Amino acid sequence: MTKHAIGVDIGGTKIAVGVVNEQGEIVAKTRRKTQPQEPASIDSAIADAVAELSQQYEFHAVGLAAAGFVSSDRAHVTFAPNIAWREYALADKVSALINRPDITVVVENDANAAGWAEFKYGAGRDATNMVMLTIGTGLGAALVVDGRLVRGQYGFGAELGHFRVVPGGHACGCGHRGCWEQYASGSALVREAHRAGVERPVRSAALLELAGGSATDISGPHVTKAAVAGDELGIELLAELGSWIGQGCASLAAILDPELFVVGGGVIAAGDLMIEPARASYSEYLPARGHRPIAPIVAADMANDAGIVGAAALAREATGE
Repeated sequence: MTKHAIGVDIGGTKIAVGVVNEQGEIVAKTRRKTQPQEPASIDSAIADAVAELSQQYEFHAVGLAAAGFVSSDRAHVTFAPNIAWREYALADKVSALINRPDITVVVENDANAAGWAEFKYGAGRDATNMVMLTIGTGLGAALVVDGRLVRGQYGFGAELGHFRVVPGGHACGCGHRGCWEQYASGSALVREAHRAGVERPVRSAALLELAGGSATDISGPHVTKAAVAGDELGIELLAELGSWIGQGCASLAAILDPELFVVGGGVIAAGDLMIEPARASYSEYLPARGHRPIAPIVAADMANDAGIVGAAALAREATGE
């Protein structure tokens, strides 16, 4: 009998919910809109989607991938930057709405869920020690050491986006300055593109054209599209982003010595225009360069489905299935 589980990828304005089998395949999927400042709307949307999927599939585990700090009991979101979760008992609230004692609800950090999906079924399936970076608006991460997901003592481990790379650097949403995600994220890419559009309008002509003439409307996809078409500034901006990714990975290698770095998230659409500079920078800044193996930096396999698949797999494992 196939053992299905539900995975829920919770975003600020929508949730994606899927039924996942033991092979990591999504066999059914649905979506709901949510209000990030109304946590109760998220709870209701999840319960409604689960009820819809339960009409056709049997399952006993639901995994919730949440963008925030998740408690060690994997039941609460203690803080989230983009959703109004503060010491929020997400698992209990969703369980109460589902109202099925036979279903276990587990909360997992969204980057951990994506990383576990890549480790189990994707780019890291042949690895034992892996670092996963999810590069979107911010920089999320997951660590797998000796085949186990590292959550830390209190559940807040692997927040790699918030280790300091530039003391006194750009202000970060976490309240500090110079965090890695302020240099290695989609937001960092857009910030630098906006600056270029204002300070170097002639050189930014291709980006400004894509953005309808407004520097503040330049987006990450605009940068990627221009770079793919050969625009020098777009290529330069992606190379700078890749360089910051590689530098951070080199510092992580000094601590973790992983066998593989997997890079996912929205900016991975840039492909080698970002990955190759990351690899070059990693090799340049790697401690003991020339006297140690160089861990590959590769693109993630599972794209936007990673959160759903990983959350479902972790929930299934939590129930012992």
